[in-house]
Amino acid sequence: MKRSILLTGASGNLGGTVLKGLTDAGYHVLATAGSPDGAEALQSDTVDAVALDLTDEALVQAYIRSISANWDITAAILLVGGFMPGKITETDGAGLRKMIALNFETAFYPVRELLPVFEKRGGGQFILIGTRPALEAKEGKNLAAYALSKGLVFQLAELVNAYGKGKGIDATVIVPSTIDTPANRKAMPDAGHSKWVSPQAITDAMLYVLSDSGRQMRESVLKLYHES
Repeated sequence: MKRSILLTGASGNLGGTVLKGLTDAGYHVLATAGSPDGAEALQSDTVDAVALDLTDEALVQAYIRSISANWDITAAILLVGGFMPGKITETDGAGLRKMIALNFETAFYPVRELLPVFEKRGGGQFILIGTRPALEAKEGKNLAAYALSKGLVFQLAELVNAYGKGKGIDATVIVPSTIDTPANRKAMPDAGHSKWVSPQAITDAMLYVLSDSGRQMRESVLKLYHES
């Protein structure tokens, strides 16, 4: 059974760079995309891609069961998420639920399904994406639903690490500041782009976490803020 890494959000701006980094490093990748066309574009000899709604609990459960029966999954990099501005007083229940679904449930369902898989194989790694506004209230005060939903990701990592201690299971949270993507440059054309963190820097950090040395770390929160 060939060893593989699960990568969700592989068709996104960050996901594309991470996917290339993984395949260049020799990994076989089980990738998810947001659409059939997106998945088809990712497919290659080293990438098995599917379109998957990661907010759908039943679909995620079926997918993880399918891939874990055919591949030896050693790690999961969970990138899917969403963004919404708004202060607490401007945030309604629908917006809050949307952010929790996009930022937390898309990580929770794969983690829940993979934990027993990792336990059975004797270990495994999760890499999750956090955000600065979830750690610093002054950064999150105008991004209430987003910050709250991402805060749950940090708590999920803590629970995984408590569960996985002594079992070879670990969760790392990578916390980038503004990522230098075409979408962010378009949204903030006058910002100091040189101070943003590059997708390649995030990818390099992930590859280190997956390395023999990186696997010696426990309960890590890696802040990639650059100068922003």
